[in-house]
Amino acid sequence: MQQSAQDWIGKWAVYSPDQVAVSEYESGRSLTYAQLQQKAEHLCHWLRDIHRLQSGDRVAMLAENCLEYVVLFSVAQKTGIILVPLNYRLAPAEITYLITDSQPTLIIFEEELRDLLQPQIDLPALSLKELERILERAPQKNKPFPVTKLPEDHPAFILYTSGTTGFPKGAIYSHRMLFWNSINTAMSLIVNSESRTINCMPPFHTGGWNVLLTPFLHHGGYTCLMKKFDPGAVLHLMRTERPTLFMGVPTMLKMIADEPEFAEADLSSLYYIIVGGEPMPIPLIERWHEKDVFIRQGYGMTEVGPNLTSLHQRDAIRKKGSIGRPNFYVQIRIVDPGGKEVPTNQPGELVLKGPMVTPGYWQNPAATAKALHDGWFHTGDMVRQDEEGYLYVVDRIKNMFISGGENVYPAEVERALLQHPDIRAAAVIGIPHEKWGEVGKAFVVTETELTSTDVLEHCSRLLAKFKVPKEIVFTGELPLSPTGKINRKALS
Repeated sequence: MQQSAQDWIGKWAVYSPDQVAVSEYESGRSLTYAQLQQKAEHLCHWLRDIHRLQSGDRVAMLAENCLEYVVLFSVAQKTGIILVPLNYRLAPAEITYLITDSQPTLIIFEEELRDLLQPQIDLPALSLKELERILERAPQKNKPFPVTKLPEDHPAFILYTSGTTGFPKGAIYSHRMLFWNSINTAMSLIVNSESRTINCMPPFHTGGWNVLLTPFLHHGGYTCLMKKFDPGAVLHLMRTERPTLFMGVPTMLKMIADEPEFAEADLSSLYYIIVGGEPMPIPLIERWHEKDVFIRQGYGMTEVGPNLTSLHQRDAIRKKGSIGRPNFYVQIRIVDPGGKEVPTNQPGELVLKGPMVTPGYWQNPAATAKALHDGWFHTGDMVRQDEEGYLYVVDRIKNMFISGGENVYPAEVERALLQHPDIRAAAVIGIPHEKWGEVGKAFVVTETELTSTDVLEHCSRLLAKFKVPKEIVFTGELPLSPTGKINRKALS
């Protein structure tokens, strides 16, 4: 049967059936493109016949990286079901919000994460072990599944990202975005059917799917999946799996470089490492360059791309702090609050346009209207552009800070703090941290005497661990601006 252009796995099952598409580090399991196609077609039939799933239905998944996730991605391309990866680092109440918002028809969960699903969630559910058994029964020769022709803006994923209000927004990640992000990535990097990588970014994060995994699946490459980041294990895999590309945040790369075996490790297979999330310190860049492993820094976000800019390795030192220049099919403007373009080297908001821009937020027209104007996506990030066209992030308009590569929004943490009956006011800022890059510092005004332990235990019940502040400061009042807003610049 002729395969649809959106059905990447079906194509590669014809072109390179015996090439390994994906493997799982912890279990040693792997799938060739032909095996991936076989299991995906079987699951398409099963979901349609047993659960009556059809195009547009959501399937939520609460699991770490695994082969079954990649099978489900192929199913989404063939059928039009929408994948909703759930963040297993969140608290149960936060996960309940995501499920309520996305309204999935089916939830697939890893048994070890079952406790994150609150009892009031009453939806058809399937354990990952059950899914494994279903896929093991896939026949060698499936009845061909008719691939559903999908509109370009049809969602492949709903990827939840926190907003300034503290409530997560479901960014629609469309099939058109998948394609053009892959093209932008391949034109900026070296991605082809001989490409190899190790993916230890989580599956609920756009980096886990769209920095390298989906571009590699589009181009017939190979990905080794890891359930979680472990610096020693990654360094071992860099020697044995012989990756051509690797993606990480500076915190991860520092931990790898601090491993005792780093100095003697043969990393000659790597063309370069892609770095995002935060600027990489020059001394750390130089440590990797001494190993002849070059660093490509860039910028991305869930709603656009995410592979939007790239700083060539030859400019890593000369253009310290830069996120590089826009990728091939990315249009940019830097504008003042009135929408007028600012002069060179003047800060303004970065707005983006191109075929890799989200159609909007899931069932959230107000957020969509706020972010998108005439096809331009307003990032909320202040940047400047120098005379050579290189971009630099100046400030985060949304007060976001990044802890261990994860976005943390103060408003979300502040909202959790204010749920404590004895906390009258709260403000959170990001402060430098040697291991995590940045962590939260909370300033709280209380009605009664509380301890730091009281506050931290309260936060831990409501928030993911990386969002819980590492420092608590008790104060009689918060500094205010003339307009009555919290003056964050006065907090330190």
